[in-house]
Amino acid sequence: MKWVRIARSASAFLLFLVCAGCGDVYRPVATPIIPSSPNSAFSKAVFVISDNGPQNPGSSIQIDVSGDTTLGEVKTGVGPVHAVQTPDGTKIYIANRAENTLSEYQPGTPNATNLEPVTTISLPPGSNPVFVATAQNDTVFSANFGTGTVAAISTTQNAVVRVIPLSPTVPNPNIEPVAMAETPNGAKLYVANQGNGTTSSSVSSINPSDSSLNPAVVNSWVSPVWVAARSDSARAYILDAGAGTLSAIDTSTDAVLPNPVSVGAGANFMFLDSKRNRLYVTNPVNGSVSIVDVSADPPSLLATDCVVSGSTPPCPATFAPVSVTALPDGSGAYVASYQIGSTCAGISAPCITSQVSVISSNSNKLSSVIPLGSVSVDMTNATVCGAPGPVGSQGAVRFRLSIAAAGDSSRVYVANCDAGSTTVISAVPTSSEPYPPNTVITNLQSPVSSFPPAPATAGAPPSQAPVFVLATP
Repeated sequence: MKWVRIARSASAFLLFLVCAGCGDVYRPVATPIIPSSPNSAFSKAVFVISDNGPQNPGSSIQIDVSGDTTLGEVKTGVGPVHAVQTPDGTKIYIANRAENTLSEYQPGTPNATNLEPVTTISLPPGSNPVFVATAQNDTVFSANFGTGTVAAISTTQNAVVRVIPLSPTVPNPNIEPVAMAETPNGAKLYVANQGNGTTSSSVSSINPSDSSLNPAVVNSWVSPVWVAARSDSARAYILDAGAGTLSAIDTSTDAVLPNPVSVGAGANFMFLDSKRNRLYVTNPVNGSVSIVDVSADPPSLLATDCVVSGSTPPCPATFAPVSVTALPDGSGAYVASYQIGSTCAGISAPCITSQVSVISSNSNKLSSVIPLGSVSVDMTNATVCGAPGPVGSQGAVRFRLSIAAAGDSSRVYVANCDAGSTTVISAVPTSSEPYPPNTVITNLQSPVSSFPPAPATAGAPPSQAPVFVLATP
């Protein structure tokens, strides 16, 4: 067991998911996964998960970072929403919300022409998995929104070994777990339970070693929606969208520390820059991103930036930031945002316009904005992207845009649900990279969907809707 603990302590944590106040409607966001023992075969890979409607299997494509090309494609289950990679880089697990399953496959090597076969892991009926997480190689955890449980899956057996009710007695579907994070040392797994009003919101603490449930983390939670664990495993952080606060947990006692940071009601996602010990928090309601120093107690707010160039808080209610990532080298952060409109040049209405805002880590200020263009919102097919709504409103999955940075800091990837494609952006140029920084290199289309041909796609079936990006070093 000693070598397992050593491997766990060197693995990096995960963060992840789901919006407050959208009932059982969710959408994943992007999180880089750092293996404990880097494997060169997987060192430059990005995985994009795409939905193919309410009745058809989705897909997962693997992108070769160095070549900016699609390496291969596999079919997932119906309604894929989130994914995680084991720390050793050998397996990908995907939560398929619409069919109560997980899909598992082995990534291809850089010279592969296709990926390995997919294994389907069945969960109990009604599970509705919306999130997967792990900081170890032998177990993956699934947050089951439909039953108020967390399932522990053995990676050697590819089977459920235990279902953990998040209520003290029997499974309670009103608990609604939506995001998880395991501490890098594997000692604790924290679960954000947004609740549905019938049952109060809560934060659960689980012992990954035996899948036992600890007493709930006591606090006046309103709607916790995201969890992050610090690299040293001493602190976990809970984002409460309803209260508009970021709270720190002492992982040795599960006590909530005083002096939470205010990030505004509606904040719904955060990303930990482990290089600088900073949390970047997006708030689609007020159009801002908050930068929080978590290197010491209590956490301190460094800055609140608007994602629209030339603006200062209070930010204009135009672009809604819904996903953020930081470069592993600590040089900057990238925020994906969008706005819905009724008029876009050359695009039929309604339309969605997207952009990426770049924040310098040295100044904590917006340094540039990268336009991603406009596309029509599909009002015909039952895509997960959702119909138009107010700024910050969600579709059938959590974010219309999902963003992640490559492990070598050379690229940033933005999955655009409505566009059916993933935009590749040059981030930190090297001697072998001729692209200027913060420019669009290419757009990679998702696999073709099962929807009928449409005039907007020149008589061809539209692409599947990408909903999540996972990047590895």
